[in-house]
Formats: sequence, structure tokens, C-alpha cells
Amino acid sequence: MNSEFTIAVHSLVYLAYLPDGMASSEMLADNVNTNSARIRKVMSTLRKSGYVATREGAGGGYRLTAEPDKVTLGDIYRAMAQGSLMPSWCSGNPDMDCVVGSNMNEVMFGIFCTAEKHLEAHFNAITIRDVLGQIRECSDCE
Repeated sequence: MNSEFTIAVHSLVYLAYLPDGMASSEMLADNVNTNSARIRKVMSTLRKSGYVATREGAGGGYRLTAEPDKVTLGDIYRAMAQGSLMPSWCSGNPDMDCVVGSNMNEVMFGIFCTAEKHLEAHFNAITIRDVLGQIRECSDCE
């Protein structure tokens, strides 16, 4: 899992929380606790995916264009991090003369693919509105 996914979810939830659904990259960076360049990179992907729009100039920033109760974490995962569970290197060599060494890569690939499908299914059941609701519940407990 990469941190861009978490930044994307946090940013969308924050925009859904704001009354006008709009924030600058500096406001988002402050709320997420990262730098604004990193926010702009993540928001660029979200813009290309249709979840936010941008407005230039004074009073500009990012505006939520998607309905928080329709966007799932699965949608955001697919836009930001799909395939990130798969390690960049896997042990074994298909040309080895050993049943373990020659098959490990293929078997692990299948295991990671199955894990990712389960993760996506879990994320598909959670919307941006759900996350905001959980945050509000947390603040009620304090």
C-alpha cells in the first residue's frame, strides 16, 4: 500500500467535511500533515479520475466534484494504488531445477492477486461519507 492512497482518502474526506467542499493545496497539506507539492501530485490524479476539480487564482483550490456517498475507497484504491500489494521482487526462478524454486514466483503472484481482490472488495463497501461518519463518531467520544 502506498501513502498516496491515504493522502487521497484524507483529502477527499476533508473536502467532503468543508461546507463549500473547497480547499487550497496548502490547506489540504496542513490538514494531512504533508507538503503541498505532494498534495498537488495526488490531487492531479484525483482530478484526472473525476473526483475533484481545480479553480485557479485567488480563492482557488480543489473542489470535490463527486458525491461522498457514491465514491468508495475501492474507487480511490484503483486510481491511486492498484497493484501496490504485489512486491517488486519475488523469490525463485522458473528455470531452476527445483520444484520450490521454479514455482514460488507464480504461486506468490496468485496469493498476492487474491489478497488484492479481497482488499478491493473490503474497500468497495466503504464510502468517503462512511469515513467522514467514523471521524465524527470518534470526535463524539472525546
